[in-house]
Amino acid sequence: MRATRPSVIRIVLGLLGGVACLTVGSNGTIAADAGAPFSSADLRRIQSVADVEVSPRGDKAAYTVQLHDRPERPSTELWLVDLASKKQSRFEALPAASGPRWSPDGQWLALFGRNDSHSGLFIVHPDGSGLRFIAPIEATNHPLPSSGERAAWSPDARRIAFISATPGPEQDANGDPMVITRYLYKPTASEGLTRFDDNRRTHVFVADIDGGSVRQLTKGDYYEHSIDWSPASDDVLFVSNRSADPDRFFNYDLFTVSARDGSVRRLTETKAAEYRPRWSPDGRSIAFQGTTRDLTSSETTMEDTHVWVMNADGSGRREIGKPIDNRQGAVAWSPDGRAIYCTVQERGTTHLYRLPADGGRPSPISLTGSVGAWSLAAGGRLVYAATTAGSPSELFTSSLSSTTPEAVQLTALNAPLLRGKRVAPVTSFTFESFDGTPIEAFLTEPDHSDATPHPMIVVMHGGPHGEQGPSFDHKAQVYAAQGWAVLMVNYRGSTGYGQKFVDAIFGDQDGGEAKDVLAGVDAALRKFPWIDPKRLGLEGGSYGGQLTDWIITQTNRFRAAIPSAGISNLVSFNYMAYYHDYLAVEYGAFPHENGIIDKLWERSPIRYARNVRTPTMFLHGENDNDVPIAEAEQFYIALKDAGVETVMVRYPREGHGLRETNHVIDALDRSIEWYRRHFQSASGSR
Repeated sequence: MRATRPSVIRIVLGLLGGVACLTVGSNGTIAADAGAPFSSADLRRIQSVADVEVSPRGDKAAYTVQLHDRPERPSTELWLVDLASKKQSRFEALPAASGPRWSPDGQWLALFGRNDSHSGLFIVHPDGSGLRFIAPIEATNHPLPSSGERAAWSPDARRIAFISATPGPEQDANGDPMVITRYLYKPTASEGLTRFDDNRRTHVFVADIDGGSVRQLTKGDYYEHSIDWSPASDDVLFVSNRSADPDRFFNYDLFTVSARDGSVRRLTETKAAEYRPRWSPDGRSIAFQGTTRDLTSSETTMEDTHVWVMNADGSGRREIGKPIDNRQGAVAWSPDGRAIYCTVQERGTTHLYRLPADGGRPSPISLTGSVGAWSLAAGGRLVYAATTAGSPSELFTSSLSSTTPEAVQLTALNAPLLRGKRVAPVTSFTFESFDGTPIEAFLTEPDHSDATPHPMIVVMHGGPHGEQGPSFDHKAQVYAAQGWAVLMVNYRGSTGYGQKFVDAIFGDQDGGEAKDVLAGVDAALRKFPWIDPKRLGLEGGSYGGQLTDWIITQTNRFRAAIPSAGISNLVSFNYMAYYHDYLAVEYGAFPHENGIIDKLWERSPIRYARNVRTPTMFLHGENDNDVPIAEAEQFYIALKDAGVETVMVRYPREGHGLRETNHVIDALDRSIEWYRRHFQSASGSR
């Protein structure tokens, strides 16, 4: 146990018992007395509930906590909580354990982790006794987007199905020389261990927990994942892309494999994609996420996933999530099989919904905060992680059997950090964009009681099919502590506002959404007269970085810009990224078809480098394969040629987005200094 952890437990129990140091509001925010400002180094103290699994009887829950207290990438701890007494304990039996999954009888937890002797899949009793190593787990660096469960218990709790990788038929592309034969030959951006795809294939395995043999159930050159064991048979659900050219065309379908003899049965054969299937409690039906469009990208998709249900043999497919015109998340059945629960993205927040399995009217569940991981057990006991306006992710519980469910906060992991801090408030407002489209934005407000003008930083989300909202954001709080407002605009293309809104950027990247952002700046200046129009900053990551690149070619109103992992040349990006189908989905055809390549060049920021006057600092991960670092390199040289003040900061070992704590803090400190220096040169600066 880490030395600091016992004091945290005492604080948690004291808060929940009413010995108040902080006040937990009805909306889940932690009210802290105004005091010390947030700093970049506070990231090291932030803790977030990342995963949760409630026991079958609903009396206990296992959950993981993500920590940033080391220089490298975040680590995790596993904790257990007794839901009646609220007593919590760190799981000591297996260091760095993750992915806890209860056996159907509640006697075991399956975990992924390592000890001095083994690394892979373990099982252990909830009290920490009886630790057993089940099987090694081999990974792959191949991209498996939107994958689901890695382990699934048999109904009698005597076997476990799990996912592990085996070598593929290709020559090792990381040898000497490096021989490339695959279309999808680069690994995911988060992996920096090998330069190219390791060509390993993931398959379904099954093991007896009493020390029996481990058997591989699926074979071949495909990737199987997202498993669930039928409660009524030996059939294990899984997802796989078995199209004629799976490297080129992303097309997940649903299958079952028999744990008895390895026979495989195909359940769906659509041109769209199916994700994360789950059996009904009686094993007669299957719920899953799905889409309908023919062309789906392995990186993202314009089409919102919806909840579907079908019979166990694949017949009777029906879209029960159709009444909800928004993106729907992973599914879980109610214990009685009469309803299916899923998350839904709505206006910058993620909510939980109940969908009647027979196709009745869906209904939202009133819960605290923006829902992250969640788990449902018998009796309607829900345990979930949620981020609120006043705190990073904490653990909550609620009873869905009640007509008016009341959320009870189980953890206060961030109480030591938030004590004495001023949490800057977030205000939402809606404005009309250039064409009359209503757009929602969120402004984090610094303390502006001094009646002097304050700078504003525009922070744009990635995706482009993502969202921002009012939940606690460390960077926004640090900027607010500098006296700077932070504007987040859910431009067209964002999720949470319906399919038509998502589709509004089809064939129009760096078009209407960039104009939405600029219209949002104007709306904020009108609504908040204390914002200084002469001291505006602009930044974003991934697609937000691309928008930053683009906007500085269209206007010189920003004093400084910081694009992170952004695309500057849509043509080069298409052929250098690890996935090559993203722009085909966004434009309706591959670049070599229908003159698309000319449209891509027309909307590439680098084409207009001559227009840029804004001082620009590029941030990029050295191993980024989502948006290769060449995108920053090109634009950096182009701006140098154009005489623009520019800096490029390259982060070793990082992929798409920074994950190492020291790197995240360094980037934030550099950003503050970059803005501060250029704001000071503006007239009216303090």
